[in-house]
Amino acid sequence: MLEFIFMLTRNDQTVPNATEVYDQIRTSRLRYVGFKDIGLPAARLRDLAGAMRVDGRDVFLEVVSERAEDERRSIEAAVEIGVDWLLGGTHVDAALEILDRIGPPGTPGRPRYCPFPGRVVGHPSVLEGSIDEIAASAREITRRPGVTGLDLLAYRWSGDVPALVRAVVAAASGPVIAAGSVDSAERIQALGQAGAWAFTIGGAIFDGRLPAGPSVREQVDCALALTLAASREEVMSDGR
Repeated sequence: MLEFIFMLTRNDQTVPNATEVYDQIRTSRLRYVGFKDIGLPAARLRDLAGAMRVDGRDVFLEVVSERAEDERRSIEAAVEIGVDWLLGGTHVDAALEILDRIGPPGTPGRPRYCPFPGRVVGHPSVLEGSIDEIAASAREITRRPGVTGLDLLAYRWSGDVPALVRAVVAAASGPVIAAGSVDSAERIQALGQAGAWAFTIGGAIFDGRLPAGPSVREQVDCALALTLAASREEVMSDGR
């Protein structure tokens, strides 16, 4: 079943009023909420994550810092904040070194880890390389103990995105999360059909790009409805 992760982010950074925005969707059916490592100090993110956990939600942090030393600091901050899922980043060995200090996968306080496959450049991040190259990267990364799955910048890549997602899902061990520029019912449906476990939306919610009213709550409820519709279609396709 396809899952939706609402990111309190725009232009690859956490929005300054993330706490106030979160308050607007606290009573929604949303299960997964996240933010980036850029935009707000760790203390603010720790308080925000605490509110999310009180509400029974899984907390995601996506690393989009470009420099290796910044990525390390962000991962250490993610551990301190206490997130459930650590997404993104490209320096897998350094990340695993930090996470292994907590204990093996499954140790309380150790987040599930889903780094970026392929060649990721710039900010906002974009994905480069051929389908074969990205799939090979996905296969190699998910072979490593401690890697849960992948954070795939599917619609930040120029090419046949459903074909890319299918190839990465086939190559990888573990769930594939599609991140970046998911901004329509058609793209959500395509990700479900291609086998993604989940997808993230941030900026498109704030820009009111989904077919619903302009408020964050209306946009989030629409994303949840589109996710459910895509999941039902996926089940029906599998049954035919």
